[in-house]
Amino acid sequence: MSKPIVAVVGRPNVGKSTFFNRIVGRRVAIVEDTPGVTRDRIYAEAEWNGIHFAIIDTGGIEPASQDIILSQMREQAQIAMDMADVILFMVDGKEGLTHADQEVATMLRRTGKKVILIVNKIDNPRNLPVDFYDFYELGIGEPVAISAANMLNFGDVLDEIVESFPQEALEEDEDDIKVAVIGKPNVGKSSLINCLIGENRVIVSPIAGTTRDSIDTPFAWDGDQYTLIDTAGIRRKSKVNEDIERYSVIRAVAAIERCDVCLLMIDAEEGVTEQDKKIAGVAHEAGKGIIVVVNKWDLIKKETNTMRDYTKVIQSELQFMSYAPCVFISVKDRQRVLDVIRLSKVVAEKRAMRVPTGQLNSLVTDATMMKQPPSDKGKRLKIYYVTQVGVKPPLFSFQVNKRDLMHFSYARYLENKIRDSYGFEGTSIKFVFREKGEKEE
Repeated sequence: MSKPIVAVVGRPNVGKSTFFNRIVGRRVAIVEDTPGVTRDRIYAEAEWNGIHFAIIDTGGIEPASQDIILSQMREQAQIAMDMADVILFMVDGKEGLTHADQEVATMLRRTGKKVILIVNKIDNPRNLPVDFYDFYELGIGEPVAISAANMLNFGDVLDEIVESFPQEALEEDEDDIKVAVIGKPNVGKSSLINCLIGENRVIVSPIAGTTRDSIDTPFAWDGDQYTLIDTAGIRRKSKVNEDIERYSVIRAVAAIERCDVCLLMIDAEEGVTEQDKKIAGVAHEAGKGIIVVVNKWDLIKKETNTMRDYTKVIQSELQFMSYAPCVFISVKDRQRVLDVIRLSKVVAEKRAMRVPTGQLNSLVTDATMMKQPPSDKGKRLKIYYVTQVGVKPPLFSFQVNKRDLMHFSYARYLENKIRDSYGFEGTSIKFVFREKGEKEE
């Protein structure tokens, strides 16, 4: 099931990032830290009252003049309009209503999306400032007074968010394999999709995405149904001095949330860039299947081990997702293009695979005999039982005597043993460790 998307929009210094960080920091967010990728975190998965959703911070821009403020605010609002199911429009309760707020509100009213107006920096809702009521002029609805710094009224905001999600955003996906083509601009995303369509004669007419700034192309190949999601909307805005990488990642999130498998396209001549790492980090955290597709391979001068050496470089740059296979293609020459679809099916199946409990426990028992679990101050880790409790991505629950004794390196050792036996190519696998008597959350 894809998650609804919430975008936090507002001019600089109104408290968007504080709001976002408070949610993440108080464990409302379910986030896996990825060193080297998430230092500029703008995306998190969150849950409230059993409903999971993605939340995006569009803040962090510090413009130099009022004109740039307006242009960048328009860009932020446009992103929210393109992709979000619910938009949180944050304003500054201490500064009061500004012309920039009015500009963005005008755009948001035209979207037809649910917009929740949040007035931040209100430390005492019982003693509202006189100009608080000016925000009604924005025509968005009743303002919600909050204090992001003190987490005041967060529950009310989260209640309204989950109540506002459209039903279709919460419904189960169909049986087709959804493949999102993600990556920075000009790496050949649309060309790959056009090439794949040209190879196939059983094509359904392309359908324009309704709210996600993407184009969905359903088609059948080798007896299976696929939907290709093209994120060609990631593009440069040369007239605005903005953080291009941030906006590329934000736009990619929408496609990632809807898909089963992500094709991370990389330019063979450029290699893995910081922008690629950020986009890959979002897909990894979301638990999606991932395939690294190196395009423009025809432009690379080759020797005996060129492909092997290039794969090692990619795995070094993307260490947090070493499970992702690499495919080297040339869309222009139609070289190995169909391998992408074949591998997408394999990855989708691995992501949904279940390991029988008996086999799993036998494997872990053998692993612990080969390499003794860690100990601390004379107390050694004991693993009593392990079972797979989820798929997409695969989730394994370990019952142990003391959770703190499970060292990261030993968890990685167990993961490698499971992968050696069952593959799980192209998908992350996640572990949860519980002590005896502890109930599942």
